[in-house]
Amino acid sequence: MVNRVILIGNLGRDPEVRRLENGAVVAKFPIATNENYKDKNGTWQTQTEWHDIVVWRTLAERAESTLKKGMGVYIEGKLTHRNWQDQDGNTRYTTEVVASYFRIVSGGRRDEHSDNSGGFSAAPEDEVSAGSSKPADEEADSSLAEEPGNAADDDLPF
Repeated sequence: MVNRVILIGNLGRDPEVRRLENGAVVAKFPIATNENYKDKNGTWQTQTEWHDIVVWRTLAERAESTLKKGMGVYIEGKLTHRNWQDQDGNTRYTTEVVASYFRIVSGGRRDEHSDNSGGFSAAPEDEVSAGSSKPADEEADSSLAEEPGNAADDDLPF
């Protein structure tokens, strides 16, 4: 069984970060993805979908320090559903992506480590896996850590 989500989109706002009583850190932020298509009249349309992203621990701290509204970001994680009672006693439901990895792909800081070219050329400190402070390409398998332009890019849908 597999529960894996991959999204590439733009942050709708800066991450909202909370520090829980047990010391855990959690960050939440929305990202927007766009799909372009031709309608029945042949006119190009853009459909925007919003996705709620949740990151925990060191990944949340990294999101707090590096992610800003409008940035392009690549997200990997799993789809989760949860419910809760609102103030009126109604059961509410939400669907979120709990991210285990993110990478800035455009619109980032302008410094000596980032060229903001829109490709997968973010600085190593922008690549973080959940539960680690190491760059993700030190932990990822070789198929995910290949450089742009290698054969692995042939599988990408963009």
